Order: sequence, then C-alpha cells, then structure tokens
Amino acid sequence: MSNTFGKIFTLTTFGESHGEAIGGIIDGCPAGIELNFEAIQKDMDRRKPGQSKIVTQRKEPDEVKFLSGIFEGKTTGASIGFIIENVHQRSSDYSHIKDAFRPSHADYTYEKKYGNRDYRGGGRTSARETANWVVGGAVAKQAIPNIKINAFTSSVGDIFMEKSYQDVDFSKIESNIVRCPDEASAEKMVARIEEIKKQGDTIGGTITCVVQNVPVGWGEPIFDKLHAQLGKAMLSINAVKGFEYGSGFCGAKMKGSEHNDLFNPDGTTQTNLSGGIQGGISNGMDIYFRVAFKPVATIMQVQDTIDKDGNSVEIIGKGRHDPCVVPRAVPIVEALAAMVLADFMLLNK
Repeated sequence: MSNTFGKIFTLTTFGESHGEAIGGIIDGCPAGIELNFEAIQKDMDRRKPGQSKIVTQRKEPDEVKFLSGIFEGKTTGASIGFIIENVHQRSSDYSHIKDAFRPSHADYTYEKKYGNRDYRGGGRTSARETANWVVGGAVAKQAIPNIKINAFTSSVGDIFMEKSYQDVDFSKIESNIVRCPDEASAEKMVARIEEIKKQGDTIGGTITCVVQNVPVGWGEPIFDKLHAQLGKAMLSINAVKGFEYGSGFCGAKMKGSEHNDLFNPDGTTQTNLSGGIQGGISNGMDIYFRVAFKPVATIMQVQDTIDKDGNSVEIIGKGRHDPCVVPRAVPIVEALAAMVLADFMLLNK
C-alpha cells in the first residue's frame, strides 16, 4: 500500500483513524542529532484537532512516544520507532455510512480495490495519518538545522492574502487561528470559515511554503528533480488538488523575456520566478511553492449517494469535522517539505 516515503531518510507509517494508535518508523536519520522534543511536540500541537473554534473538535492530545533509535536524547543511527495513541474515538459517529459511499471520499475506491474498508473516520484514508508525517518532519527539520521552512495560509475561498511573502513577518504566522501572517487578511479568512461552518458547509484554500538557505546543488536530474519530489509529497496530502512552484501557472502567460531570471555576478538572480530550482536542482535562492486544498468532503447537509448495492440513498455528515482543513495543514506542508529536503541532503552526500 506504499506506506513508505523517501529514499534514504524514510518514514514508514501504520494505523487508522479509529484504531488503538498510529505510528511509524523513521530510517536513515543521521546519528548524533540532539533532538529537541519540545519542538517536536509543538509541531504536533499545531496539527492536532480541537485547537480552535474553526477546526474539528475531536480532542486528541497527540503526544508522541519514541520507542527506539534515541539514547540520552541523541539519535543513534538506528531506526526511530514512535507511537501516538488515539484516545478520543467516537466510532458510532460513522455507523450511518457503513454501507453507503460518501461523495468525494475514498470510500468507493477503497471498497472496489480491497473488497472492504474501515468506515470509522475513513480508516487508513483519514487525515489522522498526517500526525505521523508531522513527527517525521519535525525530526527531519532538526537534521537540516540551517534551513528555514515557513508555511502559512495564503487564501481561504476567494479571500487571498494581500501581501507577498517577502512583505510579511513569518513570526506572525502563529498569531492567529487561521495561520496567516497578514493580520488583516487573517480576520477576513476566520470570518469566512465561521460563516461557512454555520451553513453546515466547508471551504478550501491554499498554503504557501517558503524554504530558505538551501545550498546550491540539491536535487537529482531527470526523474528525481527537487520540485518533482516536493510536488509528489504535497499531492500525497489528503484534500490537495494542486501544486505549483515559482511562477507556477502564471508563468504560462508570460514571455521568455519577462520570465527569465537574469544572473548577478555572484550567481544569485535578479528575480526568482524559477522558485529557487533550475533543472530540478536548487540554485541557492528561496524555494517557494503553493498547495491547493479542496473543501472538506464531509458536509452537514443532505446529499444523494449510492450504497454497496447501487441503490440511491441520502446521506448527511455527522461527527466532528473541519469546516476548512487549511489551518491544520500548515505544519503538514512544512513536515513533508522537511523530509524531502533531508532526503536530498543525504542523497547529495
């Protein structure tokens, strides 16, 4: 089922949304890294449910317990095993979809592929799995300590952050519950999510990620381009529908004379429409990309669907769900970016 991510720095995960626990094994992490466990838990707290009024109210502490690969606070070079217990499952919230397929969920495809499925919260398809990724990413961040990774909410629905990333203070990302460093835009985004939630509906948005201080030369030619692996990572996140880096789709509207990044004598470029990557290899400039998230598929409104026998039935969402997944996905985007970069750092050696 492709449960392993990475080539040298790898993460293999297990668990379901309503099982006893989720967890994983991190392999390939260099030895001798003194881990900051508070920083790891801080990233977990940024992703966990129940943290604000605009996210799901499932109460999970998401406390990670490390089982191996660490001695006296430092990595040993052995595999790092960890576990996160599920403590607040309400499986009865999903009994109504036991035999019905939720629109735009993985219910139908899993049922057809495997012949059965864990319908409790989506089982393995649940975004609860991403807590494992945040652990892997939090460790990866400490394996690449000089590299700065900052992700933030850049839009909710049709409300876009009005400033460019160069004009905002990344220290303000955590100053509001939507995780947008532009405070004026953040207020509008929060109000929009609250409005949508009252309607029993959901809304999508985008996350922008900026990676700074990546050395020149990370990335492999042809099929392991740096941007290709970042794209694969981001498109692996639940609800992601699109990925663009640098000029992205806007570059398709431009002429070469407008788009080319002209060199300075020191090898930097006057502009950065390449997004810090040329020929699939980092060029030393800021790497920046944007990730698009669809509206959460579970809505508190009646919808038409089918059951296992192909009969037409009605379905309505129950339980605890995010009206907008974007604020909680910010640390997930950072985590996957960190694991990709840790992998390329090791590949480059």
